[in-house]
Amino acid sequence: MYPPPVLTPEKAKRRILLALAGRTLPSERTPLEKALGRALSASLVAQDDLPPFAASTMDGYAVRSADATSGGIRLPVRFQVFAGGRPPSLRAGECCRITTGAPLPRGADAVEKQEEVRRDGRYAVFRRAVSAGQFVRARGSDLAAGEVALEAGTLLDPAATGLAAALGHRHVLVHRRPRVVILPTGDELVRPGRRLRPGQIRESNGVALVAAVREAGGEARALPAARDEEGSLSRALRSAEGADVLLTVGGVSVGERDLVRAALRRAGARLSFWRVAIRPGKPFTFGFWGRTVVFGLPGNPASALVTFELFVRPALRALSGLGGDGRVWTWVRLKESQDKPAELSVYLRVRLLVPPAVPGLPLAEPLRTQRSGDLTSLSGADALAVLPAGRGRYRKGAAVRAVLLRPARS
Repeated sequence: MYPPPVLTPEKAKRRILLALAGRTLPSERTPLEKALGRALSASLVAQDDLPPFAASTMDGYAVRSADATSGGIRLPVRFQVFAGGRPPSLRAGECCRITTGAPLPRGADAVEKQEEVRRDGRYAVFRRAVSAGQFVRARGSDLAAGEVALEAGTLLDPAATGLAAALGHRHVLVHRRPRVVILPTGDELVRPGRRLRPGQIRESNGVALVAAVREAGGEARALPAARDEEGSLSRALRSAEGADVLLTVGGVSVGERDLVRAALRRAGARLSFWRVAIRPGKPFTFGFWGRTVVFGLPGNPASALVTFELFVRPALRALSGLGGDGRVWTWVRLKESQDKPAELSVYLRVRLLVPPAVPGLPLAEPLRTQRSGDLTSLSGADALAVLPAGRGRYRKGAAVRAVLLRPARS
């Protein structure tokens, strides 16, 4: 039997997202202060005008524009209005002192800022003509009652949560966060904090992936590492039943102890593919186990996190009702030439150097090591610079796309 084809990263991602279409997680009602980073599952409509009244945008004097048609006009100052006040009506031929945010008195249609007004006892002398609507924030100028303020699917960032609060909402309907179970595998793994015996290493992928899931907007828990044997893997999989997403780590390649794919199939999982033409992270599995979405990540730390970034992060966002990967993509220039297998897309872990006052694209400096088994091959990276398949060498200074993992350095 011939092995299944190796997918390009673009095709693998398309297949994953196509398979997840229509699987957005159900809605739940959540307090607004806990909704940051969630996607609205129902649009928010303005029940009232926003702002609900005409207000001054300056400290100054409210006036009828018809009473201040030229410089030198003197008008009596009848009263003062502060934010939160309920002023009386303003009659023709008079003005009032007003502060920023205060409601415009009935009868007034303009505000002149205090720098353009001279006080003369109980009178205000206007230095110039005043036009209707000047320094006034009109009622409903932000949103009119009945207008859609936030569409379903909107990411609730700080500004959106503030808008929802201004509309009077204490709770909102959002898509539930994906519940993710992480299952590290390997006979060599021991928990952090334990003394190492010969041939052992401390399990780190579970901790790193819990953090990655939470950063992507999911809820995560890591199971104890399963051993490379059928019984241990079967018991571990039973502990993961009911999760929205299962991430296994390790055991999905072609070695004698790579037993995870077989264990998943025995448990009833349907696997779509298991190889992607990338470095790091070629052995990668995707499929379904009942309603649970399954990803089999490679065991090497950089491979696990890079494949999470490329495939799992956008999948978690799709389940959460959000689009894309939530990352910023940009163009960079390679600081050094790079040789690579022509048949693979390579995701180079880089620091971005942005020299002050130097025009042009940021320089992408590869980290000290690019070996997928080295923990330092991704820690401290600002971005993944993409060297697409089809070429075996990229010259120094070549412009390539990069996905930002954090802000660039200066």
